[in-house]
Amino acid sequence: MPVLVDTNVISDILTNDPRWQTWSKDQLERHYTEGLAINPVIFAELSVPAADLKEVEKLLKGFGLEFLEIPKPGLFAAGKAFARYRTIGGTKSSPLPDFFIGGHAEASSLRLITRDASRFRTYFPTVKVIAPDS
Repeated sequence: MPVLVDTNVISDILTNDPRWQTWSKDQLERHYTEGLAINPVIFAELSVPAADLKEVEKLLKGFGLEFLEIPKPGLFAAGKAFARYRTIGGTKSSPLPDFFIGGHAEASSLRLITRDASRFRTYFPTVKVIAPDS
């Protein structure tokens, strides 16, 4: 079963982040044989600095990332997480990207590599999060 890779892990490597690059690279290498995956939200986030679609496709290939669609149960879980967020005082007016990522991981029983684990652990406690503090 592939491991879902959060945008920040890929960005750490692309930007040579002095604090996180080594950790992020180690995680991708450690989990490579299991398969590394992204979803449409992560794809969109990776597209922001890209000049064109070919650049993003090349990036996916270079990292060995598989593209997975978010299943309907994952989208439903994202909506429910957003509803919980709003009831505890969240101010955003539409679901946050992390809710779609977490919902996908939860519905598909995927582990998630991220260095920003707090929101995932709060709203998707059943997701196995691989983070620096794990």
